[in-house]
Amino acid sequence: MERTYEVVEHFVSINGEGPLAGQLAVFVRFKGCNLSCLYCDTKWANEPDVPARVMTAEEIHQAIMETGVRNVTLTGGEPLDRPYISELLEKLAADHSLHVEIETNGSVSLAPFVNIPNRPSFTMDYKLSCSGMETAMDTDNFSLLTEKDTVKFVTGSLADCERAVEIMKQFRLIGRCHLYFSPVFGSIDPADIVEFMKEQQLNGVNLQIQMHKVIWDPDRRGV
Repeated sequence: MERTYEVVEHFVSINGEGPLAGQLAVFVRFKGCNLSCLYCDTKWANEPDVPARVMTAEEIHQAIMETGVRNVTLTGGEPLDRPYISELLEKLAADHSLHVEIETNGSVSLAPFVNIPNRPSFTMDYKLSCSGMETAMDTDNFSLLTEKDTVKFVTGSLADCERAVEIMKQFRLIGRCHLYFSPVFGSIDPADIVEFMKEQQLNGVNLQIQMHKVIWDPDRRGV
């Protein structure tokens, strides 16, 4: 039987975050998540009754190719927690015309996926206190990251920033992968994070603003 995946939406927009921010990307959003972050802006995608299109790996690949856009972001929900996701990742990784990124919440082990040839890049959250989910983090994942990967610290306070720096130092992340502070929209002034970075003399760490929430209504879907 061919494997299928529940996709709640797929669309083309700019990548609002990370190393490819500002570039076009195809977003494929999967249904369901194993966490429940307090600030989650896509809770609707995790509701049991949210409509979803059931798609095969081939159908997802075809939908991507039809857009003409070659940056691909798999998001959710939690993509890596979906059944048979390895088979989809292998299919997309085999197409060397694509640059595939997976947004993952930091609670799911990356170990089953790191040896996929031409594997996608991981954009992994580390959930801080503002999420209510820090105890769910799988810190073994840090040793599996490379220079193609990203760790995102979603921060709602300066205490979150301080904790993020503790994690960066404890696991020697600076220089291993891309690192970002990402302020919770409406909870902390990005200027305060800049001042914090200056005080800490943080090299190799970035501040990002979710561009899609600046360009469009922060609650708008499909962007």
